[in-house]
Amino acid sequence: MVAEIISVGTELLLGNIVNTNAQYLAGRLAELGFDLYYQTVVGDNTAHLKAALDVAYSRAELVILTGGLGPTKDDMTKEMLVSYFGKKLTFDPEVFQNVVKQVHAFGATEITENHRKQAMVPNDSIILINEHGTAPGCVMQQEGKIAVLLPGPPREMKPMFEQCVEQFLIKLVSKSIASVCIRLKTREQAPADRVGELPVARKLDELLDGENPTVATYAQEEGVLVRVTAAAPTPCRRPAYGAHGGGQVLCTHRRRCHQRGYGTVTRKEYYGTGNVEYLYRDQDPRMQSEHRFHQ
Repeated sequence: MVAEIISVGTELLLGNIVNTNAQYLAGRLAELGFDLYYQTVVGDNTAHLKAALDVAYSRAELVILTGGLGPTKDDMTKEMLVSYFGKKLTFDPEVFQNVVKQVHAFGATEITENHRKQAMVPNDSIILINEHGTAPGCVMQQEGKIAVLLPGPPREMKPMFEQCVEQFLIKLVSKSIASVCIRLKTREQAPADRVGELPVARKLDELLDGENPTVATYAQEEGVLVRVTAAAPTPCRRPAYGAHGGGQVLCTHRRRCHQRGYGTVTRKEYYGTGNVEYLYRDQDPRMQSEHRFHQ
């Protein structure tokens, strides 16, 4: 399934804050097996957000939005999506009770109409209670389009995604993805004609043209990074991943990189439940020495 991220907030466009939400969500969506091709940042403007949604749904089935769920007038994401999906806002007593609880937890005592606004949620939707703030999230679905609305503050967005949204999204994917990054030596540690991005790319040669797994090189100050990513046609929660899919191919390509003598695995990334790590470290003793992970 193809997903897209829309980050809402004029403060993002002005460079007042760094968009860490998009970075986090992109990584989590990849872990779950979604294809992500575009990210969009849009200001607090209903017309601009509608235009962004039109474009997003022309190329993706799932759109995750962050920001614009607060109690002030410029927070218009929820209202825009309600109109976009043809739904209605209804008062939810449970959500309001949580809003009051969070307001008191912040040390405030007065409950205003703005707080009551946050208890107005779209009908026929999945409502996500915010355990770390006052703005609830939600999931809307209609005619093959799915929208997930999450609060903007990372301390609220991340727990909501991990505790609620991930369980919903995992039912939508039909593949698992695993990725390993191989950190090469720096030019101070080895000759530049051996560890520079261009010579490394030349040596990897046909591996860079593969479709599954894909191999890519990135020039960084701390040493060139070689990323190997493989996909398997099994949901990421199934233990069979790796042994029968992308993990096995990933292992082969990682071994080829080692044989060319450019570096060691200094950073590991596992997409899914960590079954690839378990496979390489424990299940097959023949691979323990040759494919050891270095932390």
